[in-house]
Amino acid sequence: MNSEKYLEKHLEKIRRLCLISLFAAVAYLTLFVFRIAGIGGFLTFDLKDAVITVAAMLFGPLTGVGLSFLVALLEMITVSGTGPLGALMNFASTAVFSSCAGAVYNYMPKIKRTFRGALAGLASSVVIGVISILCLNLVITPIYNKMPVSAVVNMILPLLLPFNLIKTVLNASVVMMIYKPISTVLRKSRFLSLSQNETAPYRFSGKTLAVFLASAAVAAACVVLLILGMNGTFTLFKK
Repeated sequence: MNSEKYLEKHLEKIRRLCLISLFAAVAYLTLFVFRIAGIGGFLTFDLKDAVITVAAMLFGPLTGVGLSFLVALLEMITVSGTGPLGALMNFASTAVFSSCAGAVYNYMPKIKRTFRGALAGLASSVVIGVISILCLNLVITPIYNKMPVSAVVNMILPLLLPFNLIKTVLNASVVMMIYKPISTVLRKSRFLSLSQNETAPYRFSGKTLAVFLASAAVAAACVVLLILGMNGTFTLFKK
């Protein structure tokens, strides 16, 4: 009996490592599928945060931090031209966003692993993520762009704040659309145990349809704002 429990525990660890590796690969692949570089001259938009946040909600905030570091390192080596400073910004923004959602969703009393917990976690990710990345911009952007801090401060309202707000809200909306179906498929396929996931099964209902449509609408609005800002339709994303 003890040997069976040991074997099951060992297999559980292997499945966990395999899934985390899969999330890392998918997050990295998103850099080639949907990545917009050079916004405002030096900002980059992608959807890797959404993939890593799903992993953080499944396996905990430390998983989000670890994946954020790995993907930021791979991005620096392969597709990014911003060097170590850009990698530091990428790591910090993704780590804060994913770990906030993972921590609230997994550990907040009374709402952990619930729909309300997911909403609270993603809302905290948006707020704390935007604030933290703006603070980092004040430190790193002057060094990277060789400009005074006062110039970066002047960029906050027309460029840095709207860009990071759109980016975080869009990633949060994507998480709301894909988390429950993915977690349910993984659990039903026995890649996840009940202790690693919520016990309520995913069922298509009016509520799930409403959540999906609302999240899709928010994501679509963010994409429209992103495109309009980049095309100069209004002053968004102009330095």
